[in-house]
Amino acid sequence: MRSPLLGAALLTLCVASASGEPSYRMPVYPEKAPPAARTQAEVETLLAGSDATAPAKPLKVLLVAGPKDHSTGEHDYPAWQKVWKPLLERTPQTTVEDAWELPTEEQAADADVMVFYQRGRWDDDRSFVIDPFLARGGGLVYIHWAVDGRGGEAEFAKRIGLASKGGSISYRHGLLHMDFSPGADHPIARNLDKVDFVDEAYWRLTGDPSKLDLIGTSEEEGEPRPLFWTVERGRGRVFVSIPGHYMWTFDDPVFRALLLRGIAWAGRADVDRFNELVTLDARVE
Repeated sequence: MRSPLLGAALLTLCVASASGEPSYRMPVYPEKAPPAARTQAEVETLLAGSDATAPAKPLKVLLVAGPKDHSTGEHDYPAWQKVWKPLLERTPQTTVEDAWELPTEEQAADADVMVFYQRGRWDDDRSFVIDPFLARGGGLVYIHWAVDGRGGEAEFAKRIGLASKGGSISYRHGLLHMDFSPGADHPIARNLDKVDFVDEAYWRLTGDPSKLDLIGTSEEEGEPRPLFWTVERGRGRVFVSIPGHYMWTFDDPVFRALLLRGIAWAGRADVDRFNELVTLDARVE
């Protein structure tokens, strides 16, 4: 089933439900029909085997956004931060703060996991914040264009596995046929095999793909390209998702599960702690 557009206009979602509760969907989609919603059966399969008895330890999450830099319904970092802060706060024992562009030293010192959705950068200011955070065992999550190094991509890749140099990578918007068999033994990819997203792939990034703990790939130019992966840097953990271009992707329960599991994994928490959020206002038939 496809969600219809409101005539030819962009799909703008309500900010509050009839009960007065906030909406946990992204507020604006691109000016084109979104992909088909997931079925209830797909969601049940995805969440099978969850441990509902696992205690939730306290987890402090910092959401880092920046100025929007693409068209309607694309790269809307401020809207994501506004929606996902209250979304994550619904989970017991979860504290969520936000930062703009670059966390302060104090914010990083207080966080267990920092999630970056912005146009990325790597420079001395970032190194000053990120390197001590990783050294003490902090978790990092990078979504989509957050992997851009803007000239510092070689050093950035040493921290997160692969990073981009804007203007020198390959990319494609459209249907992504994801293969999660490389991550079959990883808790983030549990119950996932072949999944389609309508989003954007990046490849030909700086770094060594052989050193990644690969979660999922899509075939681009005849080769499987890393689109989801993890790395461990000393005591720290990093999860990266290249998808995240279109705002409807954040309302896809499969992508939500991947991202929520990635946040929990990076914070050394149970990957099922956010399960109640997977379908909340998500695009499920």
